[in-house]
Parts: sequence; C-alpha cells; structure tokens
Amino acid sequence: MDNTNQSNLIDTKENKNQSEQIVINYLSKINNPFKTLSVQEVSKDLHIGINQAYDLFKQSDFPTITIGKRKMVTLASYLLWKMHKKEVN
Repeated sequence: MDNTNQSNLIDTKENKNQSEQIVINYLSKINNPFKTLSVQEVSKDLHIGINQAYDLFKQSDFPTITIGKRKMVTLASYLLWKMHKKEVN
C-alpha cells in the first residue's frame, strides 16, 4: 500500500469519540449550537408521538433542561445523545 494513501485512513482505535467529533464539527458550522428544542420538535425529529416524547424527556439518560414548567434540550446535547443511542443499538 502506498504511504500517501495511509494518511487518509482513520484509525478508529485512536478515535474512540469519532461520533462526538462529527457532531462537534457539525455544530461549529451552525449559528447557535445552544439553541433549545421543545418536546414537539424532538417528537417530529424522532417521528414519535407527543406522549412518547414527554416520556423521553423524563428518562434519566436524556439531557433535559427544565425552566419553570417547560422542558427543553439544547441542540448540541440532543445530537450527542442521538449519536450515542445509534452507537448502542
């Protein structure tokens, strides 16, 4: 194998958090990575019902922010959570 081609390969042993790097790279390209998503927006994104989305926001592993009675999640933490769930399944 040519040595110049080896530099383009990704060593997954050294990049254990590759999915997080992908998300961080994506977030650096958008204007506001700390934008918050509502229960309704997460429901639409995951194609689940509103009641299932509220149940999701109650789970301990979901990065929920509660301000007053409103439950929200930041875009950055939501994308990291979603990538982690895809890796686990």
